[in-house]
Amino acid sequence: MDDIYDRVWRYDQVSKVEDWQPFNRSVNIDCGSTNDSYKLPSKVLISAAQSLNGSFALNFSVSDWGGTLEKSFTFYVYFHFAEIEQLLPGQKRVIDITLNDETILKEPLALEYLKPQTVSAVTNRSDIPFSISATLESDAPPILNAFEIYRFVSPLISPTDQVDVDAILDIKITYKISKVDWQGDPCVPEEHAWQGLNCRYGIDESNARITSLDLSGNDLSGSIPEFLAGLTKLRVLILSSNKLAGSIPKALEDKPDLQISLDDNPGLCSRDSCKKHKFVVPVTVAVLVLTVIILVISLGIWIFKLKKKKVDSTVSTKQEASEYSRNRAFSYSEILEITDNFQNLIGHGGFGKVYFGTLKNNTPVAVKLLSQLSMQGHREFRSEVELLMVVHHRHLVSLIGYFEGSGVRALIYEYMANCDLHQHLSGNKAGALKWKDRLQIAVDAAHGLDYLHNGCKPAIVHRDLKASNILLDKNMESKIADFGLSRAFANDIDSHVSTRPAGTFGYLDPEFQNSGNLTKGSDVYSFGIILLELITGKPAAKRQPDHTFSLLLQWVTLRLGGKDIESIIDPGLQGQYSSDSAWKFLEIAVSCTAPSAIQRPDISQVVFELRECLAMEISLGKITSHNTNSSSNSMDMSTSKFDSGFSTLSGR
Repeated sequence: MDDIYDRVWRYDQVSKVEDWQPFNRSVNIDCGSTNDSYKLPSKVLISAAQSLNGSFALNFSVSDWGGTLEKSFTFYVYFHFAEIEQLLPGQKRVIDITLNDETILKEPLALEYLKPQTVSAVTNRSDIPFSISATLESDAPPILNAFEIYRFVSPLISPTDQVDVDAILDIKITYKISKVDWQGDPCVPEEHAWQGLNCRYGIDESNARITSLDLSGNDLSGSIPEFLAGLTKLRVLILSSNKLAGSIPKALEDKPDLQISLDDNPGLCSRDSCKKHKFVVPVTVAVLVLTVIILVISLGIWIFKLKKKKVDSTVSTKQEASEYSRNRAFSYSEILEITDNFQNLIGHGGFGKVYFGTLKNNTPVAVKLLSQLSMQGHREFRSEVELLMVVHHRHLVSLIGYFEGSGVRALIYEYMANCDLHQHLSGNKAGALKWKDRLQIAVDAAHGLDYLHNGCKPAIVHRDLKASNILLDKNMESKIADFGLSRAFANDIDSHVSTRPAGTFGYLDPEFQNSGNLTKGSDVYSFGIILLELITGKPAAKRQPDHTFSLLLQWVTLRLGGKDIESIIDPGLQGQYSSDSAWKFLEIAVSCTAPSAIQRPDISQVVFELRECLAMEISLGKITSHNTNSSSNSMDMSTSKFDSGFSTLSGR
């Protein structure tokens, strides 16, 4: 069954366990309409187990059920309840829960009809002994709809000490260092430590510390900043073969255990030797220099005034974007005010929770708060902030601001009122999108991806394109979101990016599993899967009752030999689409999902083809009902015809 958090739910034969009686009801529980952040699939909640009667409890132990869990760990247990039985008026079901023979509720829990409720607890016992019983005032036996058990695994290595993090970020900003791998935690994980850094682990309460910094041959200019001394555990500093000038900061000269290499910096001198230099300038030359300076300043003021008249709200250059983003840093008190103390939860993902908020000018925003338990957050946070400081496009979700401090990180985005594409293609909104709307969404998103691939220098690979990362604003205009896994090519010549695993099952380029390389072609593959979701209304991957997965691409491939588009297209459209545009759209989608990246089209070509597809639909004047006979006559979509179409699209 579908689960937005990719949890695997198992139905055990509870009837084999004494006092556990399974039952279910054909009721509708809409988890999306509540503030329930656990988001259990409705199929899980409409089934439950109950005891024989109110006098019996539901008792559980891992060992009693034939299972085993590793010892010496902390376990988090989540009990999920939903009243699926319509009790008589005035009756209620009230339960109590004990774990390790201790009550975990401050007061008994009264279940409400069709309302999901979750209770969590922590235990160090690997057998997880719990009991759910009915209280004396309960009119029905105790029930349990589902429960989860998680083992807590503490990080193997603590993150880099914050003092070192602050210092190295100051270095990055001062020298405008744009190395691709200079993002995230500088030292952790060790295999992804920033280039030029050496770190030691286990110093000072186990935090990683920077002990060596090599910035030689990086064309650095200006003076050596004194804040380098903030790297208190630094033992080696290599700044040779640069264009540094001025004196060596006293704070660095006074560090007896620091080895500094400053060779091949002609303008550099020690503090004492710099004081001995005397500069004599003839009066006539000095006057000439002063005149030139005045002219330059005057010209600069005139240019500034001229530019000021033309400047609008768009930040176009990297420097301007960086300054804009830096000026939009928020304080924690502002974050609390914007979100009304995190009252309105609107989403949840691997990064953390997302809250609705409102700025002082009444602009609605979405605030993405990094979870303290997130295993991916720090690197992704840095990546997303740095990318969105310089990446701006109509079809990319805009970053309004950010906050980082006191162990808390948050990103403030423009609010996308119509949620994400995945929600519109599943659940209660399934089939609601009209065919032309789907085409327009595809065109918009393709424009955004084209900007990342071909409009950014260096090019950016998103690495996690999926329907839930295509967001829709109040006008149903689509924008690509979540740059948390993005990577930029080092230069235009690079053909791939070797990196750690990323992406989502069902959307992930099959070539990545063999080579470990993510390319622009990998994004095109993921985008092709999204196009298939738009045309079929089906998810990219669906879990089967036997816990295996069926993939959308395989499902479509099995039907490509037929001549009837109705066997593939979303039945929720009820025939309201043009056969010609539907076939062309399918052709584009399948070309994007070719087995090899070199067979796939560049996203710029996909944009062109999708726009033609949309124009074909618009040219009809209005969407008419599908006519099977006319579609078969107008376009012979045999297997050979498909192959020809794909080679045309991919031939570049």
